[in-house]
Amino acid sequence: MATIRKAVIPVAGLGTRLLPATKSQPKEMLPVGRKPVVQYVVEELVRAGITEILLITGRAKRAIEDHFDRDEDLVARLQAGGHDHLVGTLDYETLPVTIFYTRQHAPQGLGDALRYAQDFVGDEPFVVALGDTIIRSGKTEVVSRLIASYQAHKASAVIAVENVQLDGVAGGRLRHLRPRREALDQCSTLHARHRRALRLRP
Repeated sequence: MATIRKAVIPVAGLGTRLLPATKSQPKEMLPVGRKPVVQYVVEELVRAGITEILLITGRAKRAIEDHFDRDEDLVARLQAGGHDHLVGTLDYETLPVTIFYTRQHAPQGLGDALRYAQDFVGDEPFVVALGDTIIRSGKTEVVSRLIASYQAHKASAVIAVENVQLDGVAGGRLRHLRPRREALDQCSTLHARHRRALRLRP
């Protein structure tokens, strides 16, 4: 089973559900503690062995590119001002990963965004991570568990899912839901015909 070394992070969404917080900054740059959400995502991918990442951006997302760019002037100013302790907070700039960028011309959904990654991933297996989502589940990080399951079971695809309450789904996006048992039965049929379906558990 091939080593997974590439990841794609779609970050072109408009973030309208988080207005007004996202009016002037990307939702992926909203801070959790002292770091933006997308930084947590990139750092977990690197810990899972990913060495190349493609960020699919859109309009008004330049802040994401600037965040991961090496800022030598800022480092020099911090050191000159005796703030060496703050230089360490920029260690993410030197992570052992190469980050590429391309732009989705219009926010037309996740599937359309992934189309822009075709040349980047080629025929290699790859990880898709959402740039506005941090997932904590169990002692081992989710991406590492997904990769391990993919390799152990020689799966065509492995997907992490999470149970949610319908009243917690913003904007009423889930409509005409089928009973869960029916959905699982159809997944089993798909597995039998085409691929191995795995469910990630804590």
